[in-house]
Amino acid sequence: MSVSQPIYLEDLAVGRVFAAGPITVTEEEIVDFARRWDPQPFHLDHAAAKAHPIFQGLAASGWHTAALMMSMVAKALEGLPWGVVGSGGELQWTRPVRPGDMLRLEVEVMEVTPSRSKPDRGTALMRNRVLNGAGEVVTEFTPRIIVQRRPGA
Repeated sequence: MSVSQPIYLEDLAVGRVFAAGPITVTEEEIVDFARRWDPQPFHLDHAAAKAHPIFQGLAASGWHTAALMMSMVAKALEGLPWGVVGSGGELQWTRPVRPGDMLRLEVEVMEVTPSRSKPDRGTALMRNRVLNGAGEVVTEFTPRIIVQRRPGA
């Protein structure tokens, strides 16, 4: 892994965008993840998935998509000295992820707030959007993360 320049709270400005990916999702990964973590028929079996009224075909677990998103978030924000530490957020799955989909991530800074009680940190509201190869949003996660302030700031 390459080491990025540190990213401190003072480096985050509303509208700044970080990116990562692409990651290609394979059928084998979809089924393996589902077998272990979300063993529902529409993640495991083509016939059951095709008959499903919502999915109408094999689809990755939303939790699989979230895990892939997290791996891209860690790459996009690898310069955060304390890592990507969240304090909650809202998660939405807007489209199924299919075998062969190429996913990419866009992380947009929505809000930056220095802490009033802890001078070494603050929070940033981030919008994480996972897009497929057609540019459609498949997952959106809006967490508030804890970010170190620049030492001596």
